[in-house]
Amino acid sequence: MTAALTHLGAQGEANMVDVGDKAETTRTAIAEGFVAMQPETLTMILEGNAKKGDVLGTARIAGIMAAKKTHELIPLCHPLLLTKISVDIQPDHALPGLKVTALARVTGKTGVEMEALTAASVACLTIYDMAKAVDRAMVISGIRLVEKTGGKSGDYKVGA
Repeated sequence: MTAALTHLGAQGEANMVDVGDKAETTRTAIAEGFVAMQPETLTMILEGNAKKGDVLGTARIAGIMAAKKTHELIPLCHPLLLTKISVDIQPDHALPGLKVTALARVTGKTGVEMEALTAASVACLTIYDMAKAVDRAMVISGIRLVEKTGGKSGDYKVGA
């Protein structure tokens, strides 16, 4: 890795990157995360029996809302006019738990990796919050960028 950190000034001070001269391109990012839990907790969630309500629906909406507010949470992120946010939550009985996949898309001058990562993270946190009354030992893990396309730095895919 020879790339310089773009959020640092000449003296190492944090600053927001100037993207004014960058070309507008369609940029997409996909992030994932996992919530491991007791098998009984997974069953409760999938059957819709959580006391707080619809865990999966609430986590999906929380992830979407979080992606739209990423620039308010991460100090040097640009506010973006996102064109697409989706949060998919699937059971993983081998874990046991839930796999969260978040997609963010924009046509703009900067990438959407942080928005996808924020969506996945907050969806996982929401799952934990809604089920913690029955399983405080849940573990959130594996939050990572899976794929990104568009922009000057090119495409990225885990394992490629």
